[in-house]
Amino acid sequence: MTVDVTPTSVSGINIKSSQNRLLIKNGRVVNDDGIEDLDVYIEDGIIKQVGRNLIIPGGTRTIDATGKLVMPGGIDPHTHFELEMMGAKCADDFYKGTRAAVAGGTTCVIDFVLPQKGQSLLEAYNNWREKADGKVCCDYGLHVGVTWWSPAVKKEMQQLASEQYGVNSFKMFMAYKDAWMLDDYDLYCAMETCAELKALPQVHAENGHIIARNTEKLLAKGVTGPEGHQLSRDEEVEAEAVNRACVIANQAGAPLYIVHMMSKSAVRALQLARSRQRHALIGETLAATVGTDGSHYGNACFRHAAAHVLSPPLRPDPSTPQAMCEALADDHLQLIGSDNCTFHEKDKQLGKDNFAKIPNGVNGVEDRMAILWQKAVNTGIMDPCRFVAVTSSNAAKIFNIWPQKGRIAVNSDADIVVWDPKLERTISAANHKQAVDFNIFEGQHVVGSPQYVVVNGRVCLDDGELRVVEGFGKFLKTPVESPMIYDGQQSQEEAPHRPEFLEAPMRVTNGTPSPDLGLMNKSVESLSVSGCSTPTGRKMREPGQRNLQTSTFSISKEIEGLDTKTSVRVRNPPGGKSSGLW
Repeated sequence: MTVDVTPTSVSGINIKSSQNRLLIKNGRVVNDDGIEDLDVYIEDGIIKQVGRNLIIPGGTRTIDATGKLVMPGGIDPHTHFELEMMGAKCADDFYKGTRAAVAGGTTCVIDFVLPQKGQSLLEAYNNWREKADGKVCCDYGLHVGVTWWSPAVKKEMQQLASEQYGVNSFKMFMAYKDAWMLDDYDLYCAMETCAELKALPQVHAENGHIIARNTEKLLAKGVTGPEGHQLSRDEEVEAEAVNRACVIANQAGAPLYIVHMMSKSAVRALQLARSRQRHALIGETLAATVGTDGSHYGNACFRHAAAHVLSPPLRPDPSTPQAMCEALADDHLQLIGSDNCTFHEKDKQLGKDNFAKIPNGVNGVEDRMAILWQKAVNTGIMDPCRFVAVTSSNAAKIFNIWPQKGRIAVNSDADIVVWDPKLERTISAANHKQAVDFNIFEGQHVVGSPQYVVVNGRVCLDDGELRVVEGFGKFLKTPVESPMIYDGQQSQEEAPHRPEFLEAPMRVTNGTPSPDLGLMNKSVESLSVSGCSTPTGRKMREPGQRNLQTSTFSISKEIEGLDTKTSVRVRNPPGGKSSGLW
């Protein structure tokens, strides 16, 4: 049974004194660059010691993590809480949304400020801060949408990117015609401004004009149900916009982050762009994309079909979920978010007779990590190190909050998940913590979930019992000029190609690299030494299980410095140049 504990229900308990010292022992610490058997000591919300035989003060609570993985708390780079759109308001506010996040192992979210056309960006930013600051159960940051363009918008972007406001990412829409969409000229201007500020431009990549015309034609033919949503914006419409966004970014001399990539065609377009691009290209996909597919749009029940409507849509190609998991494992995509934007059934009913009026959005902030673990780690597509990278560390690096977040290390924030890889459960709206009464992953059986979740040193999921505190989280500034995005870059005049160190890694299958990738590999007799493991793209072996790959396993030359005392580190920053077609 899970129980929410709010400030009003913890009277008589001194939260600070009872939570300020914590030892997590006997677990396997998983970072993005390796796994090692270590204990973790936390005090006053900060990781103070990592190692063995630690000297711990009296009065310290101990969590025995034997048989468990100790990982950095998840960072969801894409949420929408309390967003008003298409005549409706999201069901999850900042309390309910972050409560659900913590329940699923996510300890930090980055939400989107989305101004209306003509609205001051600073005004919208302040509105979001007012909505969130007193409600969040974990730390949060903000992206800011650029939904219209003028010299005043540019000036406000400069202000928001300052230390005072702490915003380093700005989102532009290529869809939602007559609402948030920018034309190519304004998009170019916004990307140039981001490059000048050393901020990161983000785009929702779909061709809004094609969608608008296709919608008119479908409605004229009498196609009004949710199936029309996917028909109006197929993979080609997404892939074209991905390519165009990359071209504009390249011309503007800017890096680019493409949110919620939903199709194999879009990933191919991003890979091709990397072969010519001078700056980092980052790709994000969603829990929804790897956890389900577009077959639901044909369901005869409107409630069921409409509950799956989001943009870009889920794809009907049944091979898409596995392909997107593989893209994450191969570093063709760098992050997985949720795009959590939930609406009650009554709100989805606004589009009962016109699919274009169905509020767009699905759940995912609570189930993001468990779904990816089930679909990618348990199937052998991805190992735990890469899982940590795409659910936490890469986001921390990209948005310049690493190693404060996204890492188990001394002086990092004590945002930690004790993950039980054998914990089994069935996902259902009947017992999830989100406010919405529908779950797109309904009935899915997952093996692997958090047993304990520590937020800023406080145990907020305690052996399955949820004990979040409303307002406990704080706003997290994201400084500009992220080293992951801007270090080592060359100007457009200096560099016909991107720096070699941004090369993406290669996933190895059965010990044999794909022949068309052209990367030299070297064999490694064994990558498990002194209780350490390394990122390989492979599923973690059970203790005592024979390693069938010992004599044939190959790994990219990007791995450096094998050492028997520490974890192996991999030089593969997110968004690196693609090595070939996927």
